[in-house]
Amino acid sequence: MGAPQIHPSAFVDPGAKLGEDVVVGPCALIEGDVVIGARSRIDAFATVKRYTSMGEDNHVHSYALVGGEPQDLKFHGEVTRLVIGDANNIREFSTIHRGTEDGSGETRIGSHNLIMAYVHVAHDCVVKDHIVMSNNATLAGHCFVDDYAIIGGLSAVHQFVRIGSHAFVGGCSGIDQDLPPWMLAVGNRATVRSPNIVGLRRFKASLELLSAFKQAFRVTWYSGQPRPDALMQLEAEYGHFPEIMEFLSFVRESKRGILPAEERKKILD
Repeated sequence: MGAPQIHPSAFVDPGAKLGEDVVVGPCALIEGDVVIGARSRIDAFATVKRYTSMGEDNHVHSYALVGGEPQDLKFHGEVTRLVIGDANNIREFSTIHRGTEDGSGETRIGSHNLIMAYVHVAHDCVVKDHIVMSNNATLAGHCFVDDYAIIGGLSAVHQFVRIGSHAFVGGCSGIDQDLPPWMLAVGNRATVRSPNIVGLRRFKASLELLSAFKQAFRVTWYSGQPRPDALMQLEAEYGHFPEIMEFLSFVRESKRGILPAEERKKILD
């Protein structure tokens, strides 16, 4: 373990706190009131703005801007923050903005996330752990993305929308309502197409859990029952699965409402 390695052409404000073995590349900019954890790497021409703190083992690639001011007309220079966890990979030209006073006051990024090139994470978002955001994916303000979700390239998520854990958003999709856990959505105005079967198999889900999610998809979107009755039926039949209970709780607690399904019923194997 050693002192930070800062290229002579980089600008690091004396008020920034850099952990052991941090590497700062040529022409990088790190403003004051910044904390960067041990073994993190800030590549050439990357920018870390004031009021940003990040944990250990993060990699901010060239030309990314981390901790920028919110793109919000109500913002007038208040002290708000961006808080980033550990071992995140933030690729080229990504922009991640800090929170607003009218929101939570901070934007939060968890740990072990892959944020690909040109991704935008707006003010007051919460992005949890092990998430993949593909190239040019965009989160508007106040979005919440839960663990292991995947958001495809060129997709846009409307403000205040929630993306559940292990959910999958296909490329070039517009998400304007909540997407429940373990579901797959795609489309210009996205609809739910099926459970995230690939994600469930990667999770090593049992055949019983796979079957339960296929039935949850059918009953929630296609049974014709009132939504509360459909959820009660699913809880009675599959409530012994924690993953199903997570799905049911998400749907019940949704404030924006969940995404609709396709008009024509899909037949699942």
